[in-house]
Amino acid sequence: MNLNITAFDAHKLAAAPLVCDARTGLTALSEALAGHRVEAAYEAEYRAGKDRWDRVVEAALRADDDRAAPTQTQVIGALDAVVGDDDVVINAAGSLPGDLHKLWRAPPPRPYHLEYGYSCMGYEIPAAIGVQQAAPGTPVWALVGDGTYLMMPTEIVTAVQEGLPITVVLLQNHGYASIGGLSESVGAERFGTAYRYRAADGSFTGAPPPVDLAANAGSLGMDVLRAKTVGELREALRTARAADRPTCVYVETDPAPTAPPAEAWWDVPVAAASTREAAVRARAAYDRRVADRRHHL
Repeated sequence: MNLNITAFDAHKLAAAPLVCDARTGLTALSEALAGHRVEAAYEAEYRAGKDRWDRVVEAALRADDDRAAPTQTQVIGALDAVVGDDDVVINAAGSLPGDLHKLWRAPPPRPYHLEYGYSCMGYEIPAAIGVQQAAPGTPVWALVGDGTYLMMPTEIVTAVQEGLPITVVLLQNHGYASIGGLSESVGAERFGTAYRYRAADGSFTGAPPPVDLAANAGSLGMDVLRAKTVGELREALRTARAADRPTCVYVETDPAPTAPPAEAWWDVPVAAASTREAAVRARAAYDRRVADRRHHL
């Protein structure tokens, strides 16, 4: 059950919307649930499941080799070790929302601001500026991948002009890794989702082009800290948190996926007429999931 202030959100996931005054509705629900408690067996099952999940999270965030290039989940773990209870973490697009949703631990009152519904690429840096203006003195972290950074890096100029000490954590894996994973899952074989020169056969499998996003952030006025290893990342994050002006922590991540896989199914249609083997397999899997779909009315 969710409380929605916009009508169209109430219909998500084939939900049955209940219209009421918010205070009256919550009061009625509280009264109806007075004295209710789940069965002890269910509570034990739930606690055991949470314990198992905590171990999964710990393994994903842990980085034992300070000399290795960090994975994306290890970046999240390193950041979690640095932030304070009043820090604000912002994200919106790419694979980071899913990783943060599963792995970020935000004890009260630490704010966690994630625009998860519409994947607003480019939202993070302007949002960080907004938070910094609304709550001066609050450490604000904008986590961005290379793809979403390229959508709207120019707002950095505003942060520099106004002296707003936001920190941009820029993760570079040389491509649209999030959409690449989705492309692979629907049989499109990650076509055009990596930053690569064209090879002789016309495919995008050549070397990465010499795009330097850290230099770009520096050219817009940010202080830039480059981190190549887990150890350097930890030091850079500590330095950035103590900074009094806009700072970018730039890290090239190991592209290997290390986050726990999603257990939900996303209804993304697959080509029905393609004869490519990957698309044929993906379509068969899609048809099986569609057949299992249930509508709750």
